Amino acid sequence: MELTVARIGRAHGLRGEVRLDLRTDDPATRLQVGARLATVPPAAGPLTLDGVRTQNGAWYVRFAEAGDRTAAEALRGVELVVDADVSDEEDAWYPHELAGLRAELADGTVVGTVEGLDPSPAHDLLVVRETGGERTLVPFVRAIVPVVDVPGGRVVLDPPGGLLARDAALVDVDLPDADGEA
Repeated sequence: MELTVARIGRAHGLRGEVRLDLRTDDPATRLQVGARLATVPPAAGPLTLDGVRTQNGAWYVRFAEAGDRTAAEALRGVELVVDADVSDEEDAWYPHELAGLRAELADGTVVGTVEGLDPSPAHDLLVVRETGGERTLVPFVRAIVPVVDVPGGRVVLDPPGGLLARDAALVDVDLPDADGEA
């Protein structure tokens, strides 16, 4: 299974450097000078890291195959990927391990299916397709997703009221109109 290490962002400077949008928690290991990374789309690579640096928490790289700004700009949006099977950390899962899992409440009520993982600055979001067809983003934090059971094919959700689209169907409230009447 291919895992996305980073997505190539905008060009930086004139010598082919680009900023990366990281998707790995271990960039220092994955992004080393000389590393050759496969790409999505495959026609864009593979790409060989020719230079790596960080500045104010951002990662910038140069590729041997893109020596100037024009070539670097053409790589914008390309994903750098590596092969991996299963996460070896106890509390860490790759997106492909989560996709397809059944999303249910603690009482066993099926809410929907996990479609994937959406990275965000604060924390990742589980993308859940609810049984009614709605796409819901669920913060992937232990308080809301206390159980991830990959072998059992499920995640257990403990969402606050109103997070799921199905909650709207359970509430029958007459809201006042502009005149204050219900």
